[in-house]
Amino acid sequence: MKTLFVRTGSLLGVIVAVAGTFFVPDAGLAQSTQRSGTLVITGQQEQAPTIRINGKSYVDLESLARIAHGSLRFQGTQTILTLPGAERAGAASAPPAPAPKSPRLSVGYLSAQIEALTQLREWRAGLVNAVQNSLPISESLMNPLRRTADSKLELAIAAATTEEDQQAAVLLRNEFTAMQQMSDQYVASHLAATYIPPDSLENSVQDQKITGCEKALVAMESTKQFQDAAACH
Repeated sequence: MKTLFVRTGSLLGVIVAVAGTFFVPDAGLAQSTQRSGTLVITGQQEQAPTIRINGKSYVDLESLARIAHGSLRFQGTQTILTLPGAERAGAASAPPAPAPKSPRLSVGYLSAQIEALTQLREWRAGLVNAVQNSLPISESLMNPLRRTADSKLELAIAAATTEEDQQAAVLLRNEFTAMQQMSDQYVASHLAATYIPPDSLENSVQDQKITGCEKALVAMESTKQFQDAAACH
């Protein structure tokens, strides 16, 4: 803290520098003038006369405001000197406002979604195994897997309590629907005695869509935030 002594009118005051704004309480100090001098501010061409009283230098407050290109105002018994840049300095020192928090998926929903995705993976794994090994892809094989996945899906939907949960649940239901469509397609091909190549899933657009949506849903589990995904539509 820097203290400057100045003369205001016929009284002497004390300027206390606080964050670029100077508060000047008027307090009479009876001293005798010894000799005069000049105050020069670095970078400014103007000057202000000073006086020395008992070994200390004083400058007229109005002159100080003039050469410093500041402003004076009066508040009760205080005289307030504000220098250029004081408001900007105060604003710059203020801490930045905290960034708004992104809505997060609830813990209850995420837990239910994990279980639902686990059952969907098992359903898909059962279908992939049957295709690759040329096994009969019948309803008796697929239906138990479908029913288990469906029950876990309904639990996840019931656990969706926030708007973000509900948006994620829509994508999860779309994932279930896509898996149902692919499973039904292979069951129908088996019933029609259509030959199913063991590598038919490798280039399946439907299967790529299912795996892409699953990855998007898993990513939401790690970030705990909803993020829409084209693969889930």
